[in-house]
Amino acid sequence: MSDTVLTAQDLAKSFGGVRAVRGVSFAVAAGEMLALIGPNGAGKSTCFNMLNGQLRPDGGRVLLRGQNIAGLPPRRICRLGVGRTFQITATFASMTVRENVQMALLSHHGEAWRLWRPARTQRIAEAQALLEQTGMAAQAGRAACVLAYGDLKRLELAMALAGNPSLLLMDEPTAGMAPDGRTALMALTRRLAAERGLAVLFTEHDMDIVFGVADRILVLDRGELIAQGSPAAIRADARVRAVYLGSGATSGGH
Repeated sequence: MSDTVLTAQDLAKSFGGVRAVRGVSFAVAAGEMLALIGPNGAGKSTCFNMLNGQLRPDGGRVLLRGQNIAGLPPRRICRLGVGRTFQITATFASMTVRENVQMALLSHHGEAWRLWRPARTQRIAEAQALLEQTGMAAQAGRAACVLAYGDLKRLELAMALAGNPSLLLMDEPTAGMAPDGRTALMALTRRLAAERGLAVLFTEHDMDIVFGVADRILVLDRGELIAQGSPAAIRADARVRAVYLGSGATSGGH
């Protein structure tokens, strides 16, 4: 794969006697939208959490542009160029939209401890540029607590981009959103991935979103990667239909 950003090699993780992830390998390239799907208990969250440092793999490697980051703490991995958004948005409710992004920028640059310099006076232009990119510039002065849920998701995306990541991990980014908002958020993410050369790995239980925006799809079942390929190839895969798509399962459980 040209311009590979992340490579997972033989990732494994067990909890007690349960093998949650077993020998999972894949890669994601710059500008690519890669979806990770699977039924309940497939191991999606465990896999995600090994990639961003919340869990240490029992075996295997996680290479970020060739550097093994497996087992490093999340903050260190973030500084190396991995951003993440969560199912439940993590913003500062009492701060304005711009101040939230300013805080994310200050944290990334190791400047958040400079409490004697108010955050609202620092990195204003950078914050505004990120809000422009995510369609939130007109709401820069509004408090985060009054935003509609879809706008909160855009704000969280702007905050994740504050670290100028080469890889963005998105954990069920459209959870809780109305259908129109889901489509708009992922279309925005796809555009940003192309413009910034950003590799995006996301989990999602809305199959319309998955098959509508993903360049490739990974399918996990009981901790094993049972299929990977284009949306068309995944739709045609008999094993995938048997264990997931054909079962009528739409849950994004992990």
